[in-house]
Amino acid sequence: MNNITPNILLIVADQWRGDCLGFMGHPAVQTPNLDRIFARSISFTQAYSAVPSCIAARAALLTGLSQKTHGRIGYMDGITWNYQNTLPGLLAQAGYHTHCAGKMHVHPARNLLGFHSVDLHDGYLHFERKQNKNYSLADDYLQWFREKAGFDADLTDAGVGCNGYSVHPWPYEERFHPTNWVTTKSIDFLRRRDPGKPFFLKVSYHRPHPPLDPPQSFLDQYLGMNIPDPVTAPWSEHDQLQDRGYDCPVPAAKDQITLARKAYYAQISHIDNQINRLTHALIEFGVWDNTIIVFTSDHGDMLYDHNRVAKSLPYNGSARIPLLFRIPENSGIDKAMRPQEPVELRDLLPTLLDYAGIPIPHRIEGMSLKPVIEGKISGWREYLHGEHASGVHSNHWITNGRDMYVWYSQTGKEQLFDLTADPYNRNDLFSANPERVKKWRDVLIRELSGREEGYTANGKLITGRQPWSIRPFLEKK
Repeated sequence: MNNITPNILLIVADQWRGDCLGFMGHPAVQTPNLDRIFARSISFTQAYSAVPSCIAARAALLTGLSQKTHGRIGYMDGITWNYQNTLPGLLAQAGYHTHCAGKMHVHPARNLLGFHSVDLHDGYLHFERKQNKNYSLADDYLQWFREKAGFDADLTDAGVGCNGYSVHPWPYEERFHPTNWVTTKSIDFLRRRDPGKPFFLKVSYHRPHPPLDPPQSFLDQYLGMNIPDPVTAPWSEHDQLQDRGYDCPVPAAKDQITLARKAYYAQISHIDNQINRLTHALIEFGVWDNTIIVFTSDHGDMLYDHNRVAKSLPYNGSARIPLLFRIPENSGIDKAMRPQEPVELRDLLPTLLDYAGIPIPHRIEGMSLKPVIEGKISGWREYLHGEHASGVHSNHWITNGRDMYVWYSQTGKEQLFDLTADPYNRNDLFSANPERVKKWRDVLIRELSGREEGYTANGKLITGRQPWSIRPFLEKK
């Protein structure tokens, strides 16, 4: 790249599966705008969210820390965010004008985390509503929406659950949809930013996370399409669908499952359409040629694969994410690259600091992807450790991008998958490969040694130990 400090556009979608990109070969999903931007750029094929749910994933992304240090090993709201270094804070200190439009999912809800400004829309915000507050004070979109609608509109007006898999199209004009609002606010920042500074803009979409309420025109694109059925396997075919609560139904009838999957794809196509608005704005404001664009998500969605929905599980539908980089064309990188190194959300902070020419704090646990992108690395991390506290389904997993070993800490169940031959976790090789199982079990034992939960003793995994939802040191802050 030239010596001019690059602008950075970070696009984060919520609950977007790693396989759901047209140019990466998905048989149904239509993403023509992302295809155009990233088909000749860098697409990491083995990118993961080490703790695949909203809050913990954002902690990794914004701090560059692993779950061992940022302390969030499951979904737990209402715990104050108090970290020494954050990506927007470090960029702001180095002279960037920083802004986020959309989802933050931090606590307190209006914690800036180092951004100069935030246009906030976190979705339904269970925690804020339960505090008996004026919810619109914690959500800029909802206040705007009600002013535009002229009545007391709400996010639940489509009649579908905020964590459910029933479907109903968005009942208002498309321009009022949260996805459009996030885009509009992002473009407004590009208009009013300080032109004398490089910018860091985080565009954080709440969708394709439920509610499954895409605008009708995008749902129509899929209604007549034959799409693949969910993945099933002998180890999962008799499992029961998870209960998401009375207000968030998970339909079990085949036609409703198919409709839910189509609505999820429609949400993706809607975001892809809005990303084209961002592309137009970058070109019109004259910053396209010097802007790094990154597209990723916080985690995936099982989307009925293996009779499961949502996230928090170790399987690729839940834990694998898209991670795409467009480096300005004058950098010399102008061809399609598909790195296979195992990478994680915590790697974004050091990578973007590296490209901005900003020193990476020594406490950061992520690794800069710049050498991988530029083909100048001879080695990489051997594996990633992921986990999620989730009651009886609490799990730990190890992957090097080729093998995946899974241990359910409350039941002792173990699994092994060959991701190269079996990216959808169909074939559990646990019984057939005891040596490979032992290799990765020993790795997990080393990872968990010394954890306060007492997961290991005498070189063995201990089943039934209660996961900590948050690290004790965070409680003391």
